[in-house]
Amino acid sequence: MKHYSNRMVLIHWLTLALLVAAWFLGEQVHDARHEGGATLAGYLVHSLAGGAVLLLTVARLFFRSKDGTPPLMGDTLMDKVAKGIHHMLYLGLFLLPLSGMMQVLTSDVSKALLAGDPALLPEKFTGVVAHEVHEVLVTAVILLVIVHVLGALKHQFVLKDGLMERMLPRRK
Repeated sequence: MKHYSNRMVLIHWLTLALLVAAWFLGEQVHDARHEGGATLAGYLVHSLAGGAVLLLTVARLFFRSKDGTPPLMGDTLMDKVAKGIHHMLYLGLFLLPLSGMMQVLTSDVSKALLAGDPALLPEKFTGVVAHEVHEVLVTAVILLVIVHVLGALKHQFVLKDGLMERMLPRRK
């Protein structure tokens, strides 16, 4: 097996697109909340993007078990670090949306959504542990994605070993 399955490739790139969208939407909700202009729609769209990331991550793990994965490129320390980065990315992509759900459920956001009243949206998340966890996980996932991309670029332009082709759609 030289390549990931086409469905694994599709899920990989969809997850990236939704993760970027969720991050930008989260930044907009954050800024709007501090300016007093947060909307229910902003929270809902951000939550839907995060929920889609969670569903895609679960699907990816399922298909990974069904389709298998290409072997590691080698058995060096850096190969083991890369494998660890991938595992941490999976964990982050699973925990990040869950922490967002917990943030909504343990704060006034859930009251505002249930009442359909944006006036109930909190200006601050004082004492909401899930908010702090969510913020830390956002930073951790961003750092892991950066390391992941830098590793892929190293393989493409320095090692020139064709590793990135494994995550591109295959043509029949």
